[in-house]
Amino acid sequence: MSAESLRLGREPQARLRPGAATTWAVLPGVWSGLRHRPDIWETWGGGRRAASLGPFRTLKLQPTLPIHSFATTHFWVVQQVNMKDQVCVSSLLCLEGRTMPKKAKPAGTGKEEGPVPGKQLKMEAAGGPSTLNFSCPRGLFESLISPIKTETFFKEFWEQKPLIIQRDDPALATYYQSLFKLSDLKSLCSRGVYYGRDINVCRCVNGKKKVLNKDGKVHFLQLRKDFDHKRATIQFHQPQRFKDELWKIQEKLECYFGSLVGSNVYMTPAGSQGLPPHYDDVEVFVLQLEGEKHWRLYHPTVPLARQYSVEAEDRIGRPTHEVMLKPGDLLYFPRGTIHQADTPPGLAHSTHVTISTYQNNSWGDFLLDTISGLVMDTAKEDMEFRAGIPRQLLLQVETAAVGTRRLSGFLRKLADRLEGTDVLLSSDMKKDFVMNRLPPYYEGDGAELSTPGGQVPRLDSVVRLQFKDHVILTVGPDQSRSDETQDKMVYVYHSLKNRRELHMMGNEETECHGLRFPLSHVDALKQIWNSSAISVKDLKLTTDEEKESLVLSLWTECLIQIFKHAELIITEFENSKK
Repeated sequence: MSAESLRLGREPQARLRPGAATTWAVLPGVWSGLRHRPDIWETWGGGRRAASLGPFRTLKLQPTLPIHSFATTHFWVVQQVNMKDQVCVSSLLCLEGRTMPKKAKPAGTGKEEGPVPGKQLKMEAAGGPSTLNFSCPRGLFESLISPIKTETFFKEFWEQKPLIIQRDDPALATYYQSLFKLSDLKSLCSRGVYYGRDINVCRCVNGKKKVLNKDGKVHFLQLRKDFDHKRATIQFHQPQRFKDELWKIQEKLECYFGSLVGSNVYMTPAGSQGLPPHYDDVEVFVLQLEGEKHWRLYHPTVPLARQYSVEAEDRIGRPTHEVMLKPGDLLYFPRGTIHQADTPPGLAHSTHVTISTYQNNSWGDFLLDTISGLVMDTAKEDMEFRAGIPRQLLLQVETAAVGTRRLSGFLRKLADRLEGTDVLLSSDMKKDFVMNRLPPYYEGDGAELSTPGGQVPRLDSVVRLQFKDHVILTVGPDQSRSDETQDKMVYVYHSLKNRRELHMMGNEETECHGLRFPLSHVDALKQIWNSSAISVKDLKLTTDEEKESLVLSLWTECLIQIFKHAELIITEFENSKK
């Protein structure tokens, strides 16, 4: 079958009919999107790796549904010619492996008109996506906020105002309910969870949070008794440590935002409220999983707040938004937004998950992180920065004018040094993020994260960075030396070996995984980072030995894929994942 005959056109059924089969090797991003639909694709052969073709899956394309019933998205598919590393790009196949949603009703948009409870900005879409799109981080976020476009979201809502998306989609509601249910608590308690660390039991009484935690290990019968008789809210901390689907969602969102993404599940009985009015220091996405929850949002007293704070109800005024969320609905609001939520009496219990991000991820944080390294680097070269401050300057009540002038001059010098530079700067924020984030989602034993695949890299190999969203490149002092003449080194940190059970728990056991190279290797590393694939012999290093040693180190950490021939350089495939 020719490449052209597989390209979707105006008459896709005539070109790829149900029952028509052919054999293909599919790149990993395509396989991850198709492997969950055995009713559509019949898989055969393959295995995790096929000779030295890399981590491809061999598929037998045998659609059992008309092709026009599929959503379209772009993936590169390569046809397997033989088992001697001869692979060629043969088609841009526009299939995602999920049925198209029913035609949506036109989205209704209301205008936000001051503190009137009934007036709210609301987007309604009947028959939204049946499941989330896990093909890439961008696709996941797009499907999470569907039908809102990402451009609209970041232009009009992100860090600015709340967004309410109410959907009439039973399939999506069923999927949301599968993320976490009240009934899951019994099995989770049997695995060993503890008050304070994993679970909080609380209730809002007279505008204050009353904590009803016991000591030690949580017992399900006691937990259910507090829920049923004391009408207490059960807060489950960081459920992605236990629930695979939340791990899958949050790992993709961490790739998308480039920031840690945490979550909490709240289960509240009818006629009860768990927390008093408060605001948070994170961007919040609320997914309603079970039952219904009544939400009230208020103007922030501290926009884009940097810390959590409880607010007295007599100080917050009337709600700017008021909504009842049902399963499948989503609510977003920026950090600093004052909010409270309750389960109305006469209804079933409510379960929702809050997915949060962008804590301490502001320009101010980035400036503090960048400026310290910049000052130290400049002080090594500029003696003026090493000169002592005036005597008794620290004893003065106010900073003297001479001190202010000198500081202003130093800041201008730092700005001049920073302007226009492309030098890699040290960043503790980068390191902290990659150390504490989730590892890549995997099924099975996750061998691809710990065992290098394919052949050992050689000078004639072509290499491509893999798990790019889980790897960072930064510089810093040589940590093996303690003297003042520490040389700068380039560090490659990754999260492939991070422990899921420690995610967002503030655990001191968190380890840093990665590699260290001389600063002379930074240009070669940038080549690997910025290329879809590159020949080892083309790396900007002095000797062939250095080139082979660099890629061997990266390969050992499972950070690169190895190919023999340049035919496998597929730039468009990498671009489609961004």
